[in-house]
Amino acid sequence: MHIPLATPRGITWERRIAAGAAAAIVAGAIATALPAAAAAGPLPDLFSVEQVVNAPQAWQAGATGAGIDVAVIDTGVTPVPGLDGANKLIYGPDLSFDSQDPTTSYVDTFGHGTAIASIIAGNDGVAGGFQGVAPNARLVSVKVGNRVGAVDVSQIIAGIDWVVQHAHDPGVNIRVLNLSLGTTSTQSYVNDPLAQAAENAWKHGIAVVVSAGNDGTAVNSVADPANDPFVITVGAEDPVGTVTPADDVVPSFSQRGNGSRRPDLVAPGAYVMGLNVPGSTLATQYPNAVMGRFIRGSGTSQAAAVVSGAVADMLSANPSWTPDQAKAALTQSAVRIGVNNPNFVGAGLVSVAGAVAANPGSSRQFWAPATGLGSLEAARGNAHIAYNGVTLTGEKDIFGNPWVPALMVPAEQAGTAWSGGAYNNGTWTGTGWSSVTWSSVTWSSVTWSSVTWSSVTWSSVTWSSVTWSSVTWSSVTWSSAMWSSDLWASSSWA
Repeated sequence: MHIPLATPRGITWERRIAAGAAAAIVAGAIATALPAAAAAGPLPDLFSVEQVVNAPQAWQAGATGAGIDVAVIDTGVTPVPGLDGANKLIYGPDLSFDSQDPTTSYVDTFGHGTAIASIIAGNDGVAGGFQGVAPNARLVSVKVGNRVGAVDVSQIIAGIDWVVQHAHDPGVNIRVLNLSLGTTSTQSYVNDPLAQAAENAWKHGIAVVVSAGNDGTAVNSVADPANDPFVITVGAEDPVGTVTPADDVVPSFSQRGNGSRRPDLVAPGAYVMGLNVPGSTLATQYPNAVMGRFIRGSGTSQAAAVVSGAVADMLSANPSWTPDQAKAALTQSAVRIGVNNPNFVGAGLVSVAGAVAANPGSSRQFWAPATGLGSLEAARGNAHIAYNGVTLTGEKDIFGNPWVPALMVPAEQAGTAWSGGAYNNGTWTGTGWSSVTWSSVTWSSVTWSSVTWSSVTWSSVTWSSVTWSSVTWSSVTWSSAMWSSDLWASSSWA
């Protein structure tokens, strides 16, 4: 996600559209789906995005995400209004460096995950109120990024593996996984451990939606794990204030692909509003991006969130579809925009209503499978974290435990990588989790006191034009320890 230093579009899309003939066309087309209060409501902007991707027509057809759980591996989700409804948000483990402090565990101290989750499935629950793209879907938050966004690849993989194992716990139906992040991996997806983890989730029946990255034209490839051809890779487009797709453009930050791998499709990712977390890092650093209860940002993060909501809508109407069929429906129904280069836009702009009504048949993908037998360090690319000035590098996780692909990959693929709160021969979370009582989740972070940092090599983190300062851990073993995050590439939190 990219938060602009200022918000050059001071007026909302609804107001800009209303100034032209397009307003009458849109109002006529979706009059029955648009409550009278919505046009004058507190957030017309996200509803404008939803008009662009034909979400209201899908809602009219009954495709609202009901019965579908969307896992969001991110910086946590804070239950602000719009995400605080009954049975709207449940928590998986907090695998982040915030987990040692009860005041910061689980919730979104950075401000990214909440915005993304709200775009996917936020819902005020009142006529004319805020609604995400899949307003009746449920969210499962798995926190991996801390208050400055610092996160290691091993934490992301652990989060994905946790989702795979718990996707169908009693009362749970995780069918979609949103990854609004990425790294500049230096190896092929076939060997990459992060790509393998994402692909493994796909092969376990979870549609994985990944942002293409925000490095724009600086590189001619998509980020990792968007580079895996099985997953749904999403680039950003800018509707430039109109509903018609003919004038849409691809913003300069959206990563372009190549003949080998490129975005599968695009979704609005320019100046999109999501729910804000007051006092979060982003809200504090970018006050001009805060608009009341909302925060406006741009990036392939937002675009991926739109598509994750679209997939939840599709699967609520077509629950028997496999991830391959869902991807085929999305690409078959995509709409051409003003930019036609497939390396930029893939199949085109997502159409939620079109995808819901599509007939993907028995679509299947046949790509070389990812083995995950490559290097964890190569998967980091230039996205590293640091502890007390020591950079984590090499084939080890955040606890310094060796990462052995020959042992990890079979366990991931068998759905046994986690054992209670243990992962990769270390205790990552408390063991109080009960898959039956999601609403009263009792994951509690442990002290991690057995970790040794001798000869550990680490690095740092960035976040779409954001430069982060260090954050201090505040409990047990990690008191007075400093986690820095100053070297992450802009694609890391896409």
